[in-house]
Amino acid sequence: MIAHGNKIKLFAGNGSRKLAADIAKELNMELGAMTAGKFSDGETSVQIGESVRGCDVFVIQSTATPVNDNLMELLVIIDALRRASAGRITAVIPYFGYARQDRKARARDPITAKLVADLITTAGADRVLTMDLHAPQIQGFFDTPVDNLLGSSVLCQYIKNKAFVKRDDLIVVSPDVGSVARARQMAQRIGATLAIVDKRRPKANEMEVMNIVGDVSGRTCLLVDDMIDTAGTITQGAKALIEVGGAKEVYVCCTHAVLSGPALERLKNSVIKRIYTLNTIELTEAKKLPMIEEITVAPLFARAIESIFDELPISRLYE
Repeated sequence: MIAHGNKIKLFAGNGSRKLAADIAKELNMELGAMTAGKFSDGETSVQIGESVRGCDVFVIQSTATPVNDNLMELLVIIDALRRASAGRITAVIPYFGYARQDRKARARDPITAKLVADLITTAGADRVLTMDLHAPQIQGFFDTPVDNLLGSSVLCQYIKNKAFVKRDDLIVVSPDVGSVARARQMAQRIGATLAIVDKRRPKANEMEVMNIVGDVSGRTCLLVDDMIDTAGTITQGAKALIEVGGAKEVYVCCTHAVLSGPALERLKNSVIKRIYTLNTIELTEAKKLPMIEEITVAPLFARAIESIFDELPISRLYE
């Protein structure tokens, strides 16, 4: 609990209402009075309903679907708070949209992640608090401090103490080479071995699995990734583990459940037994499949907000 709560205020955008309420509850606080909606022509409308002069303000808003609406709403909220003389504004973005557009993959491509970083800074954010950026170098796109929380700290604790307590045949699997570091860290933390799905992608949004690096035969596999978007990589990887590697069962854990396009249909028809995901993105009722189990990140974000407010290092959260 924050003892001097009269100088800190939390505000929630429409993209993270439930998570923001849970974070406020963890801090024994109430969310600030604010209405965020749209004018009749579709423009974003924001009205701050209380004084924030001199306060340390935290705006909680994931920029998930609808991405542009949530991003614009975040920018307008920050601008409103800045013009209302808030002492310091921290943009709490559990899921940072546009993070995958972090480099020029082809000629004349934009680097949209940098553009979004500039927009947030220009709007008036003094710092950013987020979780599991798709590319860690995005922190360098900002001219303000960025705290990138590790979703694996929450997932590891849940996997080790609740989901697979009695499983001694568990093996952690990276769905591709790009996720090896993340999967290796998970394997070390929960005391499991590591395997890799070796794949070749002939063209965009198509994947051809070549082989499995590591022995998964008869094992319970846990695929680890930072996000599930269209679910192509995860479902193809799970299929390969069963059909090529001879795995017994396949489970999945991720930080961000984007679940766009054909994701739901692919997951329903997959061999995946269960998906453990963090609630950085609020799932609609249509996306709440029985196989999906959400794990809250509210306690971790609450402690991080507390650390920022009390000028304490974020690293203490993982000790």
